[in-house]
Amino acid sequence: MAGKREYEARTEALLEPIAAENQVEIYDVEYVKEGREWYLRAYIDKKGGVTIEDCEKVSRALSYALDLEDFIPDAYILEVSSPGLGRQLKKDRHFEKSLQEKVEVKMFEAVDGVKELEGILRAYDQRKIVIMLEDDREIELERNKIAQVRLKIDF
Repeated sequence: MAGKREYEARTEALLEPIAAENQVEIYDVEYVKEGREWYLRAYIDKKGGVTIEDCEKVSRALSYALDLEDFIPDAYILEVSSPGLGRQLKKDRHFEKSLQEKVEVKMFEAVDGVKELEGILRAYDQRKIVIMLEDDREIELERNKIAQVRLKIDF
């Protein structure tokens, strides 16, 4: 049986021409199990934000393409949506678009006694990210020790 990464990669490949045709960009694709259910989620984005109609069009076309290819043997629920305002940063392209933005970082293990940090994303590479904390101190965090990075939304 093929793995989750392969399903995500193949789905993203099917989604590329659909996204281009609908003038949206692919933000992320994930295949996850929640409880007893498998979910195949495609997150799309565009300047000005995606609409319900964008999601609906992409969902219909992607569902059709997935039915034709039929490479996922499990039953799953397909969801197509926006990544949202507090979007998770996973890929280099996400970090690139979010430079100089405020982020929330959750660590697997405490750094200086804390597992959650907030700051401005200053830099990133394959190994680490650099954030500037409220006290203007810059801190380097190893990416393999980070559980999650999200854009911080202040209301």
